[in-house]
Amino acid sequence: MMKINSNYLNLEESYLFSTIARKIEEYQKENKDAKIIRLGIGDVTLPLAEEVIRSLHKAVDDMADKSTFKGYGPEQGYGFLRDAVRDYYGSYGAKLESTEIFISDGAKSDLANILDIFHIDNRVLVPNPVYPVYLDTNIMLGRNVTFIDSNMENGFLPLPDESIPADIIYLCSPNNPTGAVYTREALEKWVNYALKCNAVILFDSAYESYIVDKDLPRSIYEIEGAKSCAIEFNSLSKTAGFTGTRLGYTIVPHGLVFEGVSLNKLWLRRQTTKFNGVPYVIQKAAEAVFTEEGQREIRANIEYYRENARIIAETLDSLGVWYTGGKNSPYIWLKAFDGMTSWEFFDYLLREANIVGTPGAGFGANGEGFFRLTAFGNRENTIEAMERLKRLRNKA
Repeated sequence: MMKINSNYLNLEESYLFSTIARKIEEYQKENKDAKIIRLGIGDVTLPLAEEVIRSLHKAVDDMADKSTFKGYGPEQGYGFLRDAVRDYYGSYGAKLESTEIFISDGAKSDLANILDIFHIDNRVLVPNPVYPVYLDTNIMLGRNVTFIDSNMENGFLPLPDESIPADIIYLCSPNNPTGAVYTREALEKWVNYALKCNAVILFDSAYESYIVDKDLPRSIYEIEGAKSCAIEFNSLSKTAGFTGTRLGYTIVPHGLVFEGVSLNKLWLRRQTTKFNGVPYVIQKAAEAVFTEEGQREIRANIEYYRENARIIAETLDSLGVWYTGGKNSPYIWLKAFDGMTSWEFFDYLLREANIVGTPGAGFGANGEGFFRLTAFGNRENTIEAMERLKRLRNKA
């Protein structure tokens, strides 16, 4: 008799954003004229940069010409893109080899797939609140997960506790959902802890391009010793608007050796077995992101979202609302008004101001009473949402 993977039954019945979508749909049916402003799911609103589009068009033409047509590409990514990523990291002091870089269809996929190369008995340490993928993918496999508290007292930036053993450690900076960013000194503590425990850090740096403070590290590989204990995941989704185009990259240094085995070789073996690579046309589009003109254009887009974040943060400052994020991150994590729970605050904003955000409780128990807003909306809607929030708060 066929048996299912019963670990899936241990997941929350509905994915967080599916629940949000259902609530919005139900409200809209009863309030057809309501203009709902969505500052919840972190999807971008600006189009791909012109340089990216030019390269994408050229790559499509390549596929129509027998002399330049591409079939199967290397599973780990074309050399031209791996080299471009290597040079990009090198521009801010993180030295990599091209063979340590693996091109993928997004950080979310690789954050899940990387678990293939680790034993089921590894002890997993996850901050709470947390991006749901970190937790859910381990539950799907039947692993036990230990949480480390992320809260107002530590600025939603927990530090290692040597009394808690760990083999796999999840870190995200700038953080999703809280927008908080680790300092260099804090990441040094995590690297030293991982080295002492003989653990591996899975470091999600998908929002590194939003860091403006030059004292804050954009990659864990800016920290001495990290190439012996950390795998880094990055993406062009929020950097260059590739949410619908799909491209990311995972860095597995050659110095990551456990039980005498190279994790780089394990990951290469996994990818060559289970993955056929990202389409050539998408990789050529991604290559354009790392050109001088591409960088100029995507920086302009990022500045647009940063200004949205500033507008949101400035509004919360004027209302005396506690929050993190906003400056070095596209996320703003705020305390719900008047002691409301996260879902009460969601319903309150939807009903009274037609604003949609993300309830903090959906990211874990320590997110209860908090709420996430994103800076990825358009400018007009962001300004309008903040005016509505001011009116709502002043009315209360």
